[in-house]
Amino acid sequence: MAVADVGAEGGRGRRAFIGSFTSAGGPGVVVAAVDETNGALTALSRADDVPDPSYLALSPGGDILYAVSETAEGAVAAYRVTGDRPELAGPPVPVHGDGPTHLGLVAGHVLTANYGSGSVTAVPLRADGTLADSASGVLRHTGSGPDEQRQEGPHAHQVQPDPSGRWVVDVDLGTDSVLVCELDAGVPVLRRLTTLRPGSGPRHLAFHPNNSYAYVLHELTPIVTVCRWDAGSGELTPLGEIPVLPGTPDGDAYPSGIVVSPDGRYVWTATRGQDVLSVLTVDGDGEKLALVGTVPCGGHWPRALTASGGYLYVANERSGKVSWFSVDPDTGVPRPEGSIEVPAASCVILG
Repeated sequence: MAVADVGAEGGRGRRAFIGSFTSAGGPGVVVAAVDETNGALTALSRADDVPDPSYLALSPGGDILYAVSETAEGAVAAYRVTGDRPELAGPPVPVHGDGPTHLGLVAGHVLTANYGSGSVTAVPLRADGTLADSASGVLRHTGSGPDEQRQEGPHAHQVQPDPSGRWVVDVDLGTDSVLVCELDAGVPVLRRLTTLRPGSGPRHLAFHPNNSYAYVLHELTPIVTVCRWDAGSGELTPLGEIPVLPGTPDGDAYPSGIVVSPDGRYVWTATRGQDVLSVLTVDGDGEKLALVGTVPCGGHWPRALTASGGYLYVANERSGKVSWFSVDPDTGVPRPEGSIEVPAASCVILG
């Protein structure tokens, strides 16, 4: 992957950060410049200090980038990203979990969802946003699902705060459930549990901007479950399901990422087995979704996507491309605009 030779002393515009699997030939963490006139990305630099930094998150101030290390040992790392080249801010911190695949920032902590061990780990943050020396607590999931190959035990796949910042929402593919937790002295504590369709394999959840609804995308069944969300009580209540693909797919579908448009009018999902993005419209206050259709994802095996500035960005893992799309404001349908090469790309976020 070629990168431009741009130093931190130059004028700094908006940045994108891309995670990748180093074990599959990826470059690690990639920093890219964002052209705000057309959404285009230009790779600037990379850092391969941490193996398999598959998922990333930015600090609220945008000066620290956090990355999981999706390995059997499991760790989380912090980078300073005030310049164009990320600089590791201390050694990675073990999460006492196998295969952390997602992370989120909650109440002065980084939380990781550890897929292999079916757990969530909290690591405190120092005042400057860097990581403390060790984790403060681990919540271990229990249970299984009917799919004997994929659901033999718990598999935490995503962890994030709800928009109010009070609750930790934890999606478990292995147990067909969403756990709602709180941090108690740095330890994730289970408060509520919502069970979803058996064998559906929930993977990721996205909130509507009004914080009254949440949408759960399933990996083992190509559907989204629409849920009512009560931020006061932490109750997540399933209301119904909507398919993300027209008709019955040929072979396994493996939906992956889900994102809600900033104005709450559209939901987009990615499906790896079909190499498509799905467009769903949101009716009224967020309670009902309708599938509009699908478009090609701009590569092969779209693992994650994000929406920003009227553009949709997709990390296509197996084709090694991060593609971007402009979005028709009247229909929500993405239109391909370009891509850059990032081998084994797994995540893209914008700061």
